[in-house]
Amino acid sequence: MAEAETSPVPFSSNHDSGPVVPVKPLVSFLECVQETAFQTYGSSHFDPKLYVDLSLRFSLSKTMHAFDKLLETGNGSVSVKDLDEFIEKYFEGAGHDLVYAEPVDFVPEPQGFLPKVENPQVRAWALEVHALWKNLSRKVSDSVQKQPEFHTLLPLPGSVIIPGSRFREVYYWDSYWVIRGLLASKMYKTAKAIVTNLVSFIDAYGYVLNGARAYYTNRSQPPLLSAMVFEIYNQTGDVELIKTCLSALLKEYKFWNSGIHEVSIHDAQQNKYSLSRYYAMWNKPRPESSTIDKQSSSKFLNASEKQQFYRELASAAESGWDFGTRWMRDTSEFTTLATTSVLPVDLNVFILKMELDISFLAREIGADGIAENFLKASQARQRAINSVFWNEKMGQWLDYWLSNGTTCKVESQTWEAQNQNQNVFASNFVPLWIDLFNSGL
Repeated sequence: MAEAETSPVPFSSNHDSGPVVPVKPLVSFLECVQETAFQTYGSSHFDPKLYVDLSLRFSLSKTMHAFDKLLETGNGSVSVKDLDEFIEKYFEGAGHDLVYAEPVDFVPEPQGFLPKVENPQVRAWALEVHALWKNLSRKVSDSVQKQPEFHTLLPLPGSVIIPGSRFREVYYWDSYWVIRGLLASKMYKTAKAIVTNLVSFIDAYGYVLNGARAYYTNRSQPPLLSAMVFEIYNQTGDVELIKTCLSALLKEYKFWNSGIHEVSIHDAQQNKYSLSRYYAMWNKPRPESSTIDKQSSSKFLNASEKQQFYRELASAAESGWDFGTRWMRDTSEFTTLATTSVLPVDLNVFILKMELDISFLAREIGADGIAENFLKASQARQRAINSVFWNEKMGQWLDYWLSNGTTCKVESQTWEAQNQNQNVFASNFVPLWIDLFNSGL
């Protein structure tokens, strides 16, 4: 009982001045359907994402008119029977807008598959896992291309590999691990198609979206596109892939190193560093989780505090770590999420990897000027990572709390030892993913 009565830790600023990327009218309407479904069906086994993944059978105006009549007939409440009938009549099922696509490069046992695995039982199991690529392969249906206003799914140029279950669309950082698996399975064409899809987001929005839905346009996810291109090139030597992707990688790099994501910090010796943070362009309940987010924000009475909390939720989703105590000022109180106030170790390591990747890839196609600039940028970021995040006593890199990070623009700050987050997270060790950290400091 005492825990339930705990007051949220106040934010350092109640002024939510950051940008907001609007969603299309269909998403807003489906949020209303989601809310009604929650009231009708109850919270047991309720999945809010299901309702924002529905596709229209008829125009939005016709569907909205029928929905309004449904609410009027029930005086604001809707019976299970009436809502079931309405959804069946006016919507295609969630996932209907993706259709099966036979992977063009799938074979039951690829030549040279996992050459170091000799145990027959382990090899048999690995081939079972390999076979899952066929089950998870999809393409966006033609209906999305013909009538995009009927769908929250976004059109994509290539085939996709979905995570599965309720996740019916492509996700950004999931795709890195998918591509690592595809490369082990020698499915190079499928891996390249995923990269092509992600690049199409950069062409359209300036950054890779969290996922391929209209309600994900307000945030990205951990930037691993350059690592995907690097891994594919290492196995295929496909120079054309680099030429196709390089300009997109430069755009993505700018997205993560300017504006709302960029933070300047001085260390104890007054060396100035530029680092990055997660910061979603959203201050409302996330459409795919609207009913849950509204419940979570109920402790806040002030509208601006609610908006800031919603931004922290969306920013945690941008991080891929949704949700954990890592982003909470009080680890026992969820409403103290303050993701935008954290300089994260992992994000800055991912961007360091981006700098190293772009330098390498640019040099492979003779763009030596770009290669040299990004090599210098990587050296500066490595110094920043070791200066701001490294904790000699713990032998780890630790997230750093900003003192006024909840506003859109953070003024340059001076590093203080007590602002390092002393808790141990897996993200503290992400620098070891990069070879230059493996030899010690």
